Amino acid sequence: MEINGAAVQKLCRVLLVGEGNFSFSASVCETAGSCTKITATCFQPEEVARQQGEAGRNIQLLLERGAEVYFQVDCTQLKECVALSGRQFDCVVFNFPHCGRKAGVKKNRTLLAKFFLSCAEVLSEDGEVHIALCNGQGGTPADQPMREWHNSWQVVAMAAEAGFILSEICPFDCAKYYSYRSTGYRSQDKSFHVEGALNHIFTRSLPFTSVPAVAVEETLGKHRVCFQIPEELSEYINRGFLGRHSHHPVNLIKEQLLKELSSLVPVQRIEREFPLLFHSSKGLPDWLCDLSNIYWIRPSEVGLTRSEEAGPPGLNPSVQPETEPVTSGEAASNSTGTEEGGKKGYGLRSSLMVHAWDVLQQKGFREETFYTISGPVFKKSPVSRDNLPAFHETLLICGFNPEQRPDYIRVLQRSLERVIPAKLDSSEHLLTFQKLSDAPVLHGISVKQKGDRQVGWMAVIPPGRFHPGLHVCAVTLNLDLLAMLVFGVQDWRMLWSSDPRFLDQFGQTELRPLQSFCLHPPLYQHDVSFWVDPLSFDELGFHSLVRQATAGAVIDVRLVDSFQYPHMPQASRCYRLSYQACDRALSSRKAQELQQRLREQIQQRLQVTLR
Repeated sequence: MEINGAAVQKLCRVLLVGEGNFSFSASVCETAGSCTKITATCFQPEEVARQQGEAGRNIQLLLERGAEVYFQVDCTQLKECVALSGRQFDCVVFNFPHCGRKAGVKKNRTLLAKFFLSCAEVLSEDGEVHIALCNGQGGTPADQPMREWHNSWQVVAMAAEAGFILSEICPFDCAKYYSYRSTGYRSQDKSFHVEGALNHIFTRSLPFTSVPAVAVEETLGKHRVCFQIPEELSEYINRGFLGRHSHHPVNLIKEQLLKELSSLVPVQRIEREFPLLFHSSKGLPDWLCDLSNIYWIRPSEVGLTRSEEAGPPGLNPSVQPETEPVTSGEAASNSTGTEEGGKKGYGLRSSLMVHAWDVLQQKGFREETFYTISGPVFKKSPVSRDNLPAFHETLLICGFNPEQRPDYIRVLQRSLERVIPAKLDSSEHLLTFQKLSDAPVLHGISVKQKGDRQVGWMAVIPPGRFHPGLHVCAVTLNLDLLAMLVFGVQDWRMLWSSDPRFLDQFGQTELRPLQSFCLHPPLYQHDVSFWVDPLSFDELGFHSLVRQATAGAVIDVRLVDSFQYPHMPQASRCYRLSYQACDRALSSRKAQELQQRLREQIQQRLQVTLR
């Protein structure tokens, strides 16, 4: 059946609150199936309610059809109603709520907030809350024209106070309910305009929870290394998105890409898992990764394994640590280049290229065959909408004879073009290979779609670095960015969502756009300023702390002010943090709580002076 134009599945128990003349309840009752149980309520006493036009007839119709009708029910205290005590409903409907007379937006926001908190106590786990509002009241982009935020009822923010997210918006089509007549204009038995009205459908969201610390043990050649994952990365570990039977978007993209590539050139998958760690004692080339963006790790324990082979030097990470292992399980707080990296020894891989040497040593290695591995990688980066601290990468690596010059750029371009939806306008979606350097020959792979976004790179490396006699073609592709482009995902954090409504949308083979279940999430901005020593302040460390302290709720951090008095060693920095969730309810109160937690941790862990 439908309520306010929205299809409701498996609907049995419907509660309607704030009814005036009960005309809407009567219309729903007439169109509902036999499995639907209607409970209609109003705020007024029965004698007052029956005085409204046709209310008596509508109440009689409801009772004759087996519906329940109750009076003097306060929608902000549903649990206190004796008739509703201990009951749960699959859908709660509140059409055109209003405090009465000329109540301002603040009073009506309070009404909505209290109503949602009350709903949370009587709504089933998978239930829905339907609120119909006049055009402009809700404060979402669906309103035409859209009011300024401060002049709207801010319905999404009010719902977030009770843990609800806006999952759907549809027009309020009163024509489908032929007996419905709006009433209550300025607390009178008068109709009001419902043209352009919208029905807002809310569902429960997952709560904000802290992810426990993750301890990991890795084997690198002869050594067993125990360490703790940096706190801000805990939720990205052991998710299994690239498993054999996974339907996660990043895996669908990987499988489709390898399928298209294998139709053009030989492809060999390497199924074994590679360690998340690498060792930096031999150094890494500048073109491979920015060492300042690596999460350096201090192992809690390093010991020998029974392995008889430690592996050769070079990029092979299986080497003896040059420094004594420390007992702290925390990630190193600073990462300022090769010297720092050499001292720390171990780091989380920021590219699968750290495993390139191991891939080329596979038994039965064949020339002109692309060997491939995939897995998560990690990069220290500023908090912004475009920076991913963790993502999934695919490495393609191939050895070929220097006398031959296969056009691997064209091969890869054709494979990617088959994966990227052809329905997109070519002027908006163009795959490009931009040459970045000559030694080695390095190309950046970008997709132009409302901007230029690099999704990977391709390098041709001369003999000697990875293979004594062959040129090596190495390609890395960011599967998360490709998935965002193909599936229309606007926020990279959605790819890590634990909400089943995300993953349930994806089948084994179909590449369909994501249908968002969290529409128009509210945005809150808070500033934090403090005094720092400009010579020692670790800005990336500050951004990492923001991610950890706010449970990933901050989508953007911007430096808005910085100054230093003459002859003073300290400098002042002011950052603006934008709080916005992509898959769960973030209330103003919760954002303030997270901001306070961040302020406390900034002072404790960064050793700065808050202003």
